[in-house]
Amino acid sequence: MNKLLDNANVSKVAEITLYFWILKILATTLGETTGDMLAQTLNMGYVVGLAITGAALVSLMFFQIRAEKFHSVLFWATIIGTTTVGTEISDMIDRTLHLGYFWGSVLLVAGLLGTLAFWHSKEKSLRVYPINRKGPEMMFWLAVLFSNSLGTAFGDYLTDNLELSYIQGALVTSGVIGVVILLHYATRINEVFLFWIAFVFTRPFGATFGDLLTKPLDHGGLDLGTINASVVTVVIFAATLYISRRTHHQE
Repeated sequence: MNKLLDNANVSKVAEITLYFWILKILATTLGETTGDMLAQTLNMGYVVGLAITGAALVSLMFFQIRAEKFHSVLFWATIIGTTTVGTEISDMIDRTLHLGYFWGSVLLVAGLLGTLAFWHSKEKSLRVYPINRKGPEMMFWLAVLFSNSLGTAFGDYLTDNLELSYIQGALVTSGVIGVVILLHYATRINEVFLFWIAFVFTRPFGATFGDLLTKPLDHGGLDLGTINASVVTVVIFAATLYISRRTHHQE
């Protein structure tokens, strides 16, 4: 009985704090640079890149869902996996299937809304913390994958279709995030609704930052390349995760 009570209080998802959002943005940056490294720098293409990152994500999700308690490294590795796969999915929709980022975004919005609707119909709730049962957790990860894919498509739409600079794209997405924060503190709008908006838009914010690091100087980037940018992001991410674990004692 005590074990059942303990399990009921265990969340398999990280607590939604400031560190959560910082790590989420860094994870999306790493997903962008890693996805581009596989598909472009290593010249694997989007289909092969998706196959490799997809296999890695399935393995991470298998261990994440089977785990009986929260493991911060495993959880955030899975988040990074969804951002990397999301990059490959978005780019494949645009460049391999030639649907463009606009229609790709429409498809991914439909996928995200469908997932959330199914989740709500089964659970009568879309609560993201705490999550301690396999059913809601699987719905959470599917929604995360759609969200990160959608965020990638939207970010690329801003820079490729609307021809905004990477700094301008980051300002647009950070502006949306700022509005969400304001609504969170100044209104009674449903917190779960605001969470998923913020979750989607932190993806293009991180993606535009990743592009800023990797793209050539004449394209408005810092020309670090995907490999160097990935290494830099991994170091910053690991340091932030270490600090967050020491602060919140989640492990």
